[in-house]
Parts: sequence; structure tokens; C-alpha cells
Amino acid sequence: MALMLIGAMVAGYELTSTAAPCISLRYTIEDADERMYLTEGELNALLRAEGIYPVGQMMNTVSLHRIERSIGHHPMVRTAECYITPRNEVWVQLTQRVPLLRIQTPHEHYIIDTDRRVMQARAVVKDNVPVVVGNISPGMATSSLSDFAEWLQSNRYWRKHIHHLYVQNPYMIYVYLCGEEKPRVVMGSMRDYEHKFAKLRAFIEDGADETSGQQYRELDLRFKGQVVARK
Repeated sequence: MALMLIGAMVAGYELTSTAAPCISLRYTIEDADERMYLTEGELNALLRAEGIYPVGQMMNTVSLHRIERSIGHHPMVRTAECYITPRNEVWVQLTQRVPLLRIQTPHEHYIIDTDRRVMQARAVVKDNVPVVVGNISPGMATSSLSDFAEWLQSNRYWRKHIHHLYVQNPYMIYVYLCGEEKPRVVMGSMRDYEHKFAKLRAFIEDGADETSGQQYRELDLRFKGQVVARK
């Protein structure tokens, strides 16, 4: 919600005068220490292109709503809120979109964010998130695969061991583990993945020597209560 302060006195300063020009435009990005996907320069260019860059405009012509809407449509922006300071400055407070899952199909490359929305795969987006490749529908990306990505990021063991997933179809999904010469893992569908990976972890930890090399080329999790190892 935009907040405009007009008239009166606060802390010894006269509040915004509609008869005065805007003297500056400032940005604050709440999560800038964790990620930085955009610059002030590109945001300023965006506002100038739409004819709503506020600096130099009279305050009674500055539309905070239009500035919020324009910046809010930037592909890397999650939320934008504008307000005016007592010194005739416009401040924009931003949060950025947070990647959850990277999707690569034969025809597309994009990211699903933590709001389950499609996000552009830009070069500046370097967050370490799960990668899924293959035949992936948008619905699968924002539902079961996003559920899995959230679980994986919260699981300290598996987030270190899973390199990527390959989706042949919704009922045949393969998991590739980090490291060379690791066996391929057949997950099957996304159903009961927490249970599947619990039994896989138990299998690996119980038989670490047997699975550390090339003895097994594939570990199949599709069978209830067991892991089927194939040489």
C-alpha cells in the first residue's frame, strides 16, 4: 500500500509540499544481502520509459501507485511499496523473488519461485536450488515438484546428496546423486517420496561399502519396504 504524507510538521521538518519538486528517488531492498537480482539503474530506466520517473516532477503529479505497479511488474520483484518522505523524496521498498526450483525442458528453461510462480532464468539468478530436467508440464512444476523442492531444501541430508532429477514422465522419475560413479536412483512417481528416500538413506548407510563404487548401477525405490539394487 502506498503512503503519502502531506502538510503538518514532523520532527521539525515541514512535510511534503505538493508545490515542490521531488528531489530524489531511493530504493531499499530488504534481502539484498542474500541475493541481488536487479539494479537501481534498470529500475530508473523502467520508470523513465513509462514517463513516471519522479525526480524533478512536482509532488502533486507523482503517482506512487503507478510507480509501485511498474516496479512490481519487474520479473525479479516480489513486492514493491512506495512512500514519500518529509523532504520530498520518493522511497521504494522492495523484496525480490526467491527461487525454489530450476526447470529445464527440451523447449524451456525457467525457475519456480517460493510463491509457485514462473520466474525468468536470468544469469544473475545463481541460487543453489534443485534442478529438474525432462518432460515437465507447468502443472507438475508448480505442484508435486515444488513440494519436493521445499522438502529437499529442508532436508539437511538429501539436499547435499541429490544432484538433479530427470522426468521421463510423471510415473518414471530418476534421481542422480552427487559424485562420480554413483548409482542411478529410480524414484518412479512423486508419491511417498519422503518414505522412499528414508529407506534409500537406510540402505546406503547400512551398506555403504557395497554402494560406494560401481557395484550397483541402479537403485529402485518403487517397491514397498525395499530397495532393489541392480548391477
